[in-house]
This record gives sequence, structure tokens and C-alpha cells, in this order.
Amino acid sequence: MHPAVFLSLPDLRCSLLLLVTWVFTPVTTEITSLDTENIDEILNNADVALVNFYADWCRFSQMLHPIFEEASDVIKEELPNENQVVFARVDCDQHSDIAQRYRISKYPTLKLFRNGMMMKREYRGQRSVKALADYIRQQKSNPIQEIRDLAEITTLDRSKRNIIGYFEQKDSDNYRVFERVANILHDDCAFLSAFGDVSKPERYSGDDIIYKPPGHSAPDMVYLGAMTNFDVTYNWIQDKCVPLVREITFENGEELTEEGLPFLILFHMKEDTESLEIFQNEVARQLISEKGTINFLHADCDKFRHPLLHIQKTPADCPVIAIDSFRHMYVFGDFKDVLIPGKLKQFVFDLHSGKLHREFHHGPDPTDIAPGEQAQDVASSPPESSFQKLAPSEYRYTLLRDRDEL
Repeated sequence: MHPAVFLSLPDLRCSLLLLVTWVFTPVTTEITSLDTENIDEILNNADVALVNFYADWCRFSQMLHPIFEEASDVIKEELPNENQVVFARVDCDQHSDIAQRYRISKYPTLKLFRNGMMMKREYRGQRSVKALADYIRQQKSNPIQEIRDLAEITTLDRSKRNIIGYFEQKDSDNYRVFERVANILHDDCAFLSAFGDVSKPERYSGDDIIYKPPGHSAPDMVYLGAMTNFDVTYNWIQDKCVPLVREITFENGEELTEEGLPFLILFHMKEDTESLEIFQNEVARQLISEKGTINFLHADCDKFRHPLLHIQKTPADCPVIAIDSFRHMYVFGDFKDVLIPGKLKQFVFDLHSGKLHREFHHGPDPTDIAPGEQAQDVASSPPESSFQKLAPSEYRYTLLRDRDEL
């Protein structure tokens, strides 16, 4: 029998204090630091990874660190599985190669990855523990709505782009590919699925994927590729979910601006779908080859009165077509001229060649002056870019570079 050990009162108080501290001190999660050696392995094995690209000298990065760590603690407690959600960070000064790989142009940048694939949309929401935790919870939610009765198809929201998968069973390679695509593109399309007996009337020759475009008159489109091929399936669905002509709003303006491409914008009244359809058709006909050099957008005239004012227009003048180069805004002629073959294409080419910029400052190019007519150096002041104001704010990020003048 061991002799009893009696502690003095001060020692007893110290021991009790240590015990209470140990019990009530929260366990903090170590944020995973990524480098060239471990980044691919960690991201490829994570269902969802939120990565903070930062620099120690950036005050906004310093402000985010404790918030990011606390949000990680909250999510780790809810989702303790090691690979369900990973909070990670990259010191961009120490690992500039990684920063260049992911095109980091500001600090701090928060990017989401799914199974190693970086999502197009970075996190731009509120920088609070609750907002970050809610964002991850939303990312972990099922992006696919299951259809229990085919009658539900008749009540779909036809203002959205709907992708519907009909599968014999959920536990299949076909559905796993569909689910992976839905996880990536759920911000751009509504995804639905039906299984077994429910889906049987739509499975004429096996599992099927259908695209239902916005509106009730547009015909459905059927996917004809290999459903187990992720790349082919993803590219087909992405093409349907991300239209050639996108709508710009105040919510996505920062994201679109940061893509770094000038805007070709149709300003139209919301109910004027005819002008939008004409613009979409002419962009597809004349400018499909320019997809990587300029963003094709449409904007609500009422919501974007201020940019219209910049080019001395009002909603009453809509529809109006303009280019915003992020330095200046240039107005296309009469909207009806968009139907003249090559006219819209020339407008875009004149931006790339610098002609629009020269003519605003110095008048028509000599080649555009009629024979015998005297050339004049007509100085003018083109309207400043209006959409540049939607770019990332210097009060929120440390910006690494400015755009070159276009």
C-alpha cells in the first residue's frame, strides 16, 4: 500500500488551476502550410480545401489570420474527418512559384479547391468566422436535388439553367462523375437527378443527362458523350452552364473585372429580351474567336444608370452597346448597326488595335479620312471606365499590380 500524498494549500490551488485551464482551453486547429513539396498531395486528397494566399507584411493578411484559424476550429469540430475539409495557407513571399501558378494578384486571396481542382470563383464574402464557416457548410451541402416524381419537372424554375441526370442507380460511376461536375458548377446551374423506377421513363437507352435552357420555348439538349469521362462531361455541362454572354451584376462585378479582360456590354431594359437575343446571336456569329480576349456581357439599364451617364446615355436610350477597357468607355454606333455583317467585330478589333483610343484623343485615323479632306487633330476626353470601380478594393486587399492601359 502506497503512503498517501498530501499537498500544501498553495500546491493544491496550483494543481486545481492547471486542471481547470486544461479542461476549458479550446483545442486549436493547426492550419496546414502548403509548399511545393506537399501542395498537390494535400489538395488532391481533400474533399474541400480553403486556401489562404497571404504575405506576412500585408496588414489585411495579418487581420485575417486569427479569423481564418478560428473558422477552421469551428468547421473541424463539426467535420472532424481529416480529408472532409482542409484549411490551408500559402506564404506567397516564400513560395512565389505557387502564387504564380494560381495567378495571385492580391493579398489575402481565398481560393476553394475540390479534390485538387481550383474553383473558378474565389471567396469574396465577409471576413468573419461565421461567414467563413457558413461558406464551407454551404460548399459541403449536396448540390443536387433529387427528383421523387417526374411531375416535378413541370414546376422547375425556367429562369435558371437546369441540368437533369437520369440514372438507374446512385451507386454508379456515371452518377459519381455527374456529382463531381455538380460540385464544381452548382453556382452556374441547378442540378437535379432521378433514380431507378422514377427515372426509367427517361432512360430510353441507358443513363441520360439533359440540359434545359432558360425559358419555356428553348428545346432541351441531350448529352451524347461518355458519362464516365469526367473531362468530356464537365466541358459539355460547363458550356451549357456558363453562357457566352453573361449578365453583369453588382454581386459578380468584382469577379468579372478581375478576369482582366475588357467588357463588351449590351445595356438593355430587363424586359427587352429581343435586343438581348439579337446581341447574343451576333456575338456568337461575329466574335466567337474573340472569346479569350474580351468578356461579352449584358447589363440592366435601370441598375447601371451610372455607367450609362458616363457615356451620356440614359435608360431611355437603351439598348446601347459599349466597350469598357478599364481605362475608358467607348460607345458603339446605333444598336441596329449590330446587324450589319462585321460591324460589331470591327468595333472590337478597333479596341485591340488601339484605334478607338487614338480616335478619342486625336480624331479619325488618316485612313478613315475621305480623299482631299484635311486631317484634323481633334482632342477629346473619352469617358473614364465605370466598371473599374467594381474591381477589388484597396481598402480590402493589397493589390500587386495595375492593369495596362487598353
